[in-house]
Amino acid sequence: MLQPLLEAGLRQTMNRLVRPILTPAVPIRVQRALIRQAYRSSIPPRGCRFSHGTLAGVPVVRTSCGKQQDGVILYLHGGGFIIGSADTHRGIAGHLAKTSQCLVVTPDYRLAPEHPFPAALDDAEATYLQLLAEGYKAGQIALAGDSAGGGLCVSLAMRLRDNQQPLPSSLTLFSPWTDLTQEQLYQPESEPVLQPAWTAKAAKHYAGGEALKNPLISPVFGDLRGLPPLLIQVGSDEILLNDAERLTQAAKRDRVAVELEIYNSLWHVFQVHGGQLRRATEAVRTAGDHIRAHLTG
Repeated sequence: MLQPLLEAGLRQTMNRLVRPILTPAVPIRVQRALIRQAYRSSIPPRGCRFSHGTLAGVPVVRTSCGKQQDGVILYLHGGGFIIGSADTHRGIAGHLAKTSQCLVVTPDYRLAPEHPFPAALDDAEATYLQLLAEGYKAGQIALAGDSAGGGLCVSLAMRLRDNQQPLPSSLTLFSPWTDLTQEQLYQPESEPVLQPAWTAKAAKHYAGGEALKNPLISPVFGDLRGLPPLLIQVGSDEILLNDAERLTQAAKRDRVAVELEIYNSLWHVFQVHGGQLRRATEAVRTAGDHIRAHLTG
């Protein structure tokens, strides 16, 4: 009985407090400040440890929680490539660290419009390669991310493959943003988080002078052959549902192992409510299982 009430309450919170922030009418610096406060409601599990540092010159937050294996997750945060940080995503990183029993490393990759494509991708690649340089085997590294960070995971994996670098063990994507053209954007009646006008503006900021159909910007247009196994989770009530479904179709086309989980009546990156909302907690647990199942070495 309490869980349906909690879902309804969280939906109203997202609709009334978060969605109004994510509009082109609000200056980006204000969006960043307000979203930083909004993410305070995403609480990591007890016992998590956080440390700030750098990796390949990129600021990172390292998150551990409870028993740790030898694996590491490179977690790429969301925010339309224009907002968000490693600190805003401490909650989801903490829950993923707990369920996967891995160290989670979240880079503060450079944001647009100050730093358009390929700055974020360059930073993600640099941190991944530095993990290899520090002694992690590729099979001990998993990629995970939400929204823009989910799409960035796929772009990074494609770039690593094309540059003949060792590939990570798996990819875990929460509500991935994979088509920045928005030509086939899903438009549900009850989307409580994202507005198409905001994502369209964010896409232009990120792409800069590049075409939005560049596969490293919109990976749904890319060749996915040879990529590691994918787990994709998405809510049925979000505008990126079609992005997730089309990425799944592209993976199957290219014979990449993929599993798509659609959570009915949930919203964009609902996993941030892990530890509060039962279905969010279960989703992150499934993600942790997927990651552990594919770690090697």
